[in-house]
Amino acid sequence: MDASTSQFGKSAADCRPRLLLLGYGQPDICRAEIERMRPHIEQCADVVLVDAAEYVDLSRVEADLAVVFGGDGAILRAASQMGYRQLPVVGVNLGKLGFLADLTPEDFLRELPAICASRFRAVPHLMFECSILRDGQQIHRQLGLNETAVLGGAPFEILEVHLYVDAELVTTYSCDGLIVATPVGSTAHSLSAGGPILRKDLQAFVISPISPHTLTNRPVVDSAEREYELFVPSPLPGTAVVVDGRVVCNVQANDRVRIQRAEPQFKLVEVAGRGYYRTLREKLGWSGSNRRRGEA
Repeated sequence: MDASTSQFGKSAADCRPRLLLLGYGQPDICRAEIERMRPHIEQCADVVLVDAAEYVDLSRVEADLAVVFGGDGAILRAASQMGYRQLPVVGVNLGKLGFLADLTPEDFLRELPAICASRFRAVPHLMFECSILRDGQQIHRQLGLNETAVLGGAPFEILEVHLYVDAELVTTYSCDGLIVATPVGSTAHSLSAGGPILRKDLQAFVISPISPHTLTNRPVVDSAEREYELFVPSPLPGTAVVVDGRVVCNVQANDRVRIQRAEPQFKLVEVAGRGYYRTLREKLGWSGSNRRRGEA
């Protein structure tokens, strides 16, 4: 990059970025917080769009940054709304946990001048495409950031799921469901199912069975360069494909669920002093200290 230009592709002398302000989950709370912060934001940036209802096709909006108010679910929705034209995202946490939405509102306002002056890293993260093939024809394609899951559903019996990697059969899981997650998704549903935490800039997928009937079925980590396919020979009436928490479709016996690396990458803004391990330490309670005996 030329020293006279910023991360936004503008000259250093004219570096007011164009911002999208997005809020999901609790629209009233998000709107109130956006309106409270907007005068501060407009001191060093131009607000080109405010959307708290997921109505706008963001891939058609010219902007430099997306500021997302809410939790990690809000960021997943924003990534989906941006589609194949991903902008760098600043996550402002209005919820409880927030691995991606890491900044508190106070942190965001404090870091805003540095962000608008291009003093940040836009860390790329793996995204995927989930395709549903029925009788050899693609009936649906979905861009995702967290995970694809095949969930058993009602009547809540054990489900058999065949896993193929690059068209080679790996194993058949007897389980309640199967998750194929990105590193971003490794701290979500996959973690709850016993999967490992993957550093978010790794180019890999983790496959985690949910409540496997065979104890030797453990999570597997493999390269994002490979193609993953899930096949359910005898789906239950409620068996469904879920991408980033949203039901894509119910599974039929001849369906194949294909997961592979997507062309776009999700870009998360990381400010100085807010690194990956600090986030894990704070969100997962890795204090590194033991309480003395007798302390509450």
